[in-house]
Amino acid sequence: MEQSRDVSVPSLREALRRARAESAERSGVLVELRTVELARLDLLKEKLEPVFAQVPDEVDLFDAAILPGDPARLFVDVLGFVEMGRDKRTYRFFQDSRYGRKLIAETDSLPGMTQAITDYVARRMVEREKALISDIGPQAATVAETYASDAEETPRKVKGGVSSLLLMLILGIGVALLSFWGAGVLWDAGIR
Repeated sequence: MEQSRDVSVPSLREALRRARAESAERSGVLVELRTVELARLDLLKEKLEPVFAQVPDEVDLFDAAILPGDPARLFVDVLGFVEMGRDKRTYRFFQDSRYGRKLIAETDSLPGMTQAITDYVARRMVEREKALISDIGPQAATVAETYASDAEETPRKVKGGVSSLLLMLILGIGVALLSFWGAGVLWDAGIR
């Protein structure tokens, strides 16, 4: 008796083919979204280049760099970065702090995000100036005076140190000569 193939039994081979096709489509969509995300961050980076060109050379806080991770991020400095929202159209600007991550700005507007980052750069530069000024306060003047007085005393200290060293060397040689002379005298006397 010949067995007839039951049409109602699903084919695993067909199911695998369909699953592979769906997976390839999803991968293609993910690759497209990833490409769009990196392109939008790169566009923002280009818009920020004139802003970073205006930062004085002695201020080395800022350097725009895209790190293609998951999610991809455009770092503005060590603390601030931009990543794309879930819709891959919204820019989200964050700043890390000791209290956690803070959302500074969120917009789908490229000019809006460029302005938010420009304002952030300006605020960070003002913070840097304040920190430098506080370093030059009364304590810094006292430290500078201490270094200046130490610098004036250094030749005397070195000179005194050399004199002390020479005196100790002469005394050491004298003691050695006396001990050799004393040993020789005692030897001649027959005392051992």
